[in-house]
Parts: sequence; structure tokens; C-alpha cells
Amino acid sequence: MAYKTDDLLKQSLAAIEKHKLFFIEDIVAYLPCSKETFYQHKLHESDALKSALLKVKTEIKVSMRSKWYKSENPTLQMGLMKLIASPEELKQLSMTHVESNNTHEVKEFNLSDLVKFKNDSSK
Repeated sequence: MAYKTDDLLKQSLAAIEKHKLFFIEDIVAYLPCSKETFYQHKLHESDALKSALLKVKTEIKVSMRSKWYKSENPTLQMGLMKLIASPEELKQLSMTHVESNNTHEVKEFNLSDLVKFKNDSSK
């Protein structure tokens, strides 16, 4: 069956809005075409679909963060704090904090140093 790209795009946008979809792969389940047809029409490259998915993701994230803020659940409150905290605040909240200051020193060796090292280590 032949599908028109515009029709599939409209159906895809409607499915994103109705079912609050997050991922391109999820859209195909709500279309009358196969996954192969979806990709042949290059709908996965559509800026309109990407924007619609991003809008849904953003709305859900904002809603979740709002619920976490209003919640009395300490785990949710800590999760939110970790999302909004500054690096200094995160360090203070952390149960374990490992700070690594790596320094590298470059040593030059010549052949005589290597021979000397081999002779010293074989004794």
C-alpha cells in the first residue's frame, strides 16, 4: 500500500500528542505502516517530529520535578536537589566524594638508562 509522507507525518504528530510518546521508535506502533516504510519516508529525520517529542519530554520532566518538589518523600526531594544543585552543593550532599588531581610527569630515558635498569634488576 502506498502512503503519503504528509499523511504519515500528521498521524505521527497526533500519536505523539495523544499517547505522550518520547522516542521515534514508539511512533511506528501507532501508524498503519511498517517500520521500514516509516524510515523510507525519512520521517525519523523530521524536525517537526523531533520537536513534538522534545515538547512531550520537557512537559513530563517539568511535571515530575514539580511533583518531587511538593512531595514529602525524602528520596524524591534528594533526587530533585541533585538535579538543581551547584557542584559545591553536590559535593556536600555526596556520601562519597572522590576528587582526583592527576599529574603526569614525562621522563626521558636513553638506551644506556635502560641497559643500566636491566642490569640492576637482574641482580
